[in-house]
Amino acid sequence: MAQAVNVNFRMDAELKKSMEQACSELGMSMTTAFTIFAKKVSREKRIPFDVCVDPFYSEKNMRYLEKIARDVSQGKAHFAEHELSEMDE
Repeated sequence: MAQAVNVNFRMDAELKKSMEQACSELGMSMTTAFTIFAKKVSREKRIPFDVCVDPFYSEKNMRYLEKIARDVSQGKAHFAEHELSEMDE
């Protein structure tokens, strides 16, 4: 086996904590998770998942959610049960 080397990079503290918890639940360390990622990238010569913008976090949707949150905090919101709808793909 080749000699192991350290790779260092910065990550938001909350993101690190969340990833450590997820890895622990999967029964692995963050080192193991990053090693799996590196091996897959090396083998496939691509990022092994889709990298895209989640439409949920669009500026328009965030403004809408902020308005709803204000309405809720000001007692103006009215809640009603409704059917779930499918997102366009």
